[in-house]
Amino acid sequence: MKQDKKETQSLGMPWEKDYGYAQALRYGNKVWLAGQVGHDEKGKLADGMKAQMKQAYANIKKLLKGFDMTMNNVMEEVVYVTDLAAAFEARKIIGKECYEDPMLVPSTLVEVKRLALPGQLIEIKIVAHN
Repeated sequence: MKQDKKETQSLGMPWEKDYGYAQALRYGNKVWLAGQVGHDEKGKLADGMKAQMKQAYANIKKLLKGFDMTMNNVMEEVVYVTDLAAAFEARKIIGKECYEDPMLVPSTLVEVKRLALPGQLIEIKIVAHN
């Protein structure tokens, strides 16, 4: 019987090793993404909820692409935010840009007091399946 092995991906952020985690893990035909943040390739956060959300989804797409997947493979998302109203309005627009049909993606939106990085407004956790 073939044993599946874990495959991981990184975005090369210093906090990955500092904290100790994988940005993305594939096991079999399923992929889990750690909460994706609205930062660029240098770790700089975008300005504002909408910009951070767009960048977080760009990071999600990049990680999924590394496993030969697209946003069509997303089976679930959990969106953690520090401002529920701003996130809801941004997601109404950006969800339609990211997904062919946002109505096919179970999404949970949760407001939290604070996220890991100073100035961080959003974090998106994804589960995808091939």
